[in-house]
Order: sequence, then structure tokens, then C-alpha cells
Amino acid sequence: MPALVPVQTDQPDFIPAPITDAEAAALFRAAVNLFRLWQVSDNEAAVLLDLPVRTYARWKSGSLGRIGRDQRARLSNLMGIHKALRIIFREPDRAYRWIKTPNTVFQNRSALSIMLGGELTDLMRVRRYLDAERGGW
Repeated sequence: MPALVPVQTDQPDFIPAPITDAEAAALFRAAVNLFRLWQVSDNEAAVLLDLPVRTYARWKSGSLGRIGRDQRARLSNLMGIHKALRIIFREPDRAYRWIKTPNTVFQNRSALSIMLGGELTDLMRVRRYLDAERGGW
């Protein structure tokens, strides 16, 4: 019997499916609730999602528009941050307060101040830190 030889491809072993419109809408609704728990203003929420404040306010009121690829990635990272915090902290209030607490890892700035830099990579930086802290992959 001939030996089996693995086939080499340029494709990763796992390619996640894109976020559907319905999933993106659900992520947005969850983010609005998360922003309330984090005590984030509408102006700050708009920066986190890279939206004009008026658009964020309109979407928040229920007139959700098209959620673009960048906003989907931002929403995904925000939910990853929330998940990591809920794993790290047993008490939900501590997890919600952590976002505004100065942290030596961020040169005594809060995670929120880092994320308010406005770039997707700012959200990713906080998420990577938390995933490493919780032992995520």
C-alpha cells in the first residue's frame, strides 16, 4: 500500500465564513448594550465603530443601515473583548469597569482610551492582550 502524502496548498486549514447581515445586526444590538454597560458615550461608540455620530444615533434608534466590512470586524473584536473580560473576571461589574481603568500594560492608559484611537488595530491590540491574559488562542 502506498504511503499517504499530505497535499500542500496555499489555503489555511480553516476559513471562517463571513459575518452575515443578520449576524452583523445582532452584533450591533449587542454592542449598543455593551456600550451602556461600559458607560460609553454615543460619541465614543461612534469612534469605536468608525461611524459618524449621527449615523450611530440613527442606527441605535432602530434605523440600522448597511454594516460594512470594517464595522463588522470592529463589532467582532468588541465582542471578543467582552468575552475575554467575562472569562477573566468572575464579577461582571469588574469586567465592565476594567475598560476604563488605567493599566500599566497600556502605559497607565485605559483600554478604552487605547480603543478610542479610532483604528481597527487599536481594538485588536486590546483584544490580543486580553486573549493572551485569559489563555486564549
